[in-house]
Amino acid sequence: MPKAYVFTRYGGPETEALMDVDRPRPGPGQILIAVRAAGVNPVDWKLRTGFRRPGESGEPVFPVVFGSEASGVVEEAGDGVTGFAAGDEVFGNVVAGGYAQYALLPAALTAHKPAAVPFTDAATLPVAAATAYDGLRQLDLPAGATVLVTGAGGGVGAAVLQIARAFGLRAVGVASGGKKDFVEGLGAVHVPSGPGWAERARAAAAGAADGVYDLVGGEVLKEAADLAADRTKLITAGAPESDVEALGGARVRRARTAAVLDALADLVARGALDPHVTATFPLERAAEALRTVEDGHARGKVVIEVAA
Repeated sequence: MPKAYVFTRYGGPETEALMDVDRPRPGPGQILIAVRAAGVNPVDWKLRTGFRRPGESGEPVFPVVFGSEASGVVEEAGDGVTGFAAGDEVFGNVVAGGYAQYALLPAALTAHKPAAVPFTDAATLPVAAATAYDGLRQLDLPAGATVLVTGAGGGVGAAVLQIARAFGLRAVGVASGGKKDFVEGLGAVHVPSGPGWAERARAAAAGAADGVYDLVGGEVLKEAADLAADRTKLITAGAPESDVEALGGARVRRARTAAVLDALADLVARGALDPHVTATFPLERAAEALRTVEDGHARGKVVIEVAA
């Protein structure tokens, strides 16, 4: 039987296990892939604790397979699926977990992987990079405008900085002092986080920013709002919708389309976007991969590789 890394109930790491599971069968509109890589994201361990994504309802059926994004090779397509055939190399969001030897992907959220893009890179695009892309499209800033990014040193932040550059924007990234070289290496102006960051950011932006992309929330979001020249150009992926709406801004609206994935893969293939995969683990060491992200020690993206 194929293997998958799961959690068997809500709780901490003690609920996790590598288990034998049934091979999934694709339903209408779904694709079954042999997984080659799965991205590891903070939302993965948060879901294990009982966290619910906005709009989610109902109770999960345990065991739940970890993972929100994966790349691999098409094994079988369900009824109504067109444009995909067995042997195609693809990537996308998953129906029910990507830390596995086999996973189901909704065809509408699946894209063909360019040959120039490794499976490991492709597996990191559907969550963090797509969130970055969707937010920048939502801001809809003209070339030459300045975008301020809080939490710029994380996975989404690093993608925002690179995609902003590809869109012709000037990015100012707020991150810890230890990430100065990292942020500047992505083509952005670095602003050290911590007390007084807002004043430093205002100076770096030469006044108010044309757009603000917040990835932190809380007091940082409130201070960032004061740096936006136009509060309708304030967006967040780090705070609840009610918090940002009270400040005149909005949550990032996710497009969740294969077209976005195609655009991201093209950016990677052209060298305009580097997912910065800094650590890979085999499926048998999925617990270590998840701890690396959960403990906050990850720099760049962590990926689980699954042997062919």
